[in-house]
Amino acid sequence: MREHSEDTRTGDNPVRPGHVVVVGGGIAGLAAAHRLLDRGRRVTVLEASDRVGGKLLPGEIAGVRVDLGAESMLARRPEAIALAREAGLAERLQPPASASASIWTRGALRPMPKGHVMGVPGTAAALSGVLSDEGLARIERDADLPRTEVGDDVAVGAYVAARLGREVVDRLVEPLLGGVYAGDAYRISLRSAVPQLYQAARTHDSLTEAVREIQAKAAANQQTGPVFMGIEGGVGRLPLAVAESVRARGGEIVTGSPVTELRREASGGWRVVAGDRVLRPDAVVVAVPAPAAAALLRAEAPGAAAELEGVEYASMALVTLAYRRSDAGLPAGSGFLVPPVDGRTIKASTFASQKWGWIADEDPDTIVLRTSVGRYGETEILGRDDAGLVDVSRRDLKEATGLDATPLETRVTRWTDGLPQYPVGHHARVARVREHVARVPGLAVCGAQYDGVGIPACIASAYAAVDQLDGDPGGVQELTANPVQSLHGGAGE
Repeated sequence: MREHSEDTRTGDNPVRPGHVVVVGGGIAGLAAAHRLLDRGRRVTVLEASDRVGGKLLPGEIAGVRVDLGAESMLARRPEAIALAREAGLAERLQPPASASASIWTRGALRPMPKGHVMGVPGTAAALSGVLSDEGLARIERDADLPRTEVGDDVAVGAYVAARLGREVVDRLVEPLLGGVYAGDAYRISLRSAVPQLYQAARTHDSLTEAVREIQAKAAANQQTGPVFMGIEGGVGRLPLAVAESVRARGGEIVTGSPVTELRREASGGWRVVAGDRVLRPDAVVVAVPAPAAAALLRAEAPGAAAELEGVEYASMALVTLAYRRSDAGLPAGSGFLVPPVDGRTIKASTFASQKWGWIADEDPDTIVLRTSVGRYGETEILGRDDAGLVDVSRRDLKEATGLDATPLETRVTRWTDGLPQYPVGHHARVARVREHVARVPGLAVCGAQYDGVGIPACIASAYAAVDQLDGDPGGVQELTANPVQSLHGGAGE
């Protein structure tokens, strides 16, 4: 092994400039590196794979640029939009051209209801057209039910079903949460996934009354502008632009460089082994998924490692399809969600050419759409080959929309163990991880497994990690107490 050429020693005392190693080149790691450079630190990013960006992946199909991973950023939080501007993408930020989605349920595409918080309505009338008459009548009983205690945490599905009936969960809450986590609403934490509902549930007897109060507060705040934002050329351009900015300011980014050892040295710094390199920084930010983080932290923060080993993940696949516009008519809108209770294979479809104006502008004669397949615990469907996933996607698309043309091109992108799950008690697990990490000088963690899986959440997590290294635990404490969800805005769309 060789030591990093810029790390030198004088006698027995190491000479340590403000050098921080960031392990992981996803958006969290890159955001941490960007902020560290703002603070005057010297930065090395070590990424195990051959590219940066993690689940933000730009690609191409039929000559049109597309996202093969995450495709939008929550705009009601400032972190992602601000970082995009700092990285030189201000002129490329674009809101969706269409934000009117549908629900494919009970045999038809039905307009996505307005006036809900992650699928939970303020009135039964808000879900008219999606729920059955029996389901709507069940919502009305909420006002007469005794208080449902949520305690320290409770599953979203269990709580909402107890108040409003299972049909609300199965036909609206489940597909909305599934679009974020690829998870199971009856396992997902209310406190972590929809914290504003959790807080309201602690102070209200009626859930619909609590939702109406959340909606009133959102209206009073007069939030304007789009809920989500994209980037011309794809959100996958964001990590590439941030990486370019990091390198332009002297940061080093090394891909194909998995870290195999992370240890504290007696002198107070760190020993980081990656391939044949040994780096000796004075601080480390670990910005990799939970299993990899657990392996790296086992020596110096075994308590944190044990907690991270318990984080579960869901796998999914994205099927991207391109058609000749003359062959493929689609319903209006940006796409649709699919409740698992309806027994379909796909869980959602995005009409990318209709959702993002820049895709339509690149080739007006081509239509691009994509489907997502796979939820927590589903293994059979993801075991099929790419052709099989394309076939089931085309079958469901035909039934939902009538689309029966032959695609010009298809692409399947698999995200194995791509989405961390936030079960009941997740917030307490995160708090314990950070308690263990805080006891180790010069160490911080960030990423999707802590405070939210969305892009702003990952960036906020990175900034809090940098603050912690600088002796300010406020950001970490705030995120642990108040995660960056909900991903669908304060009062639903």
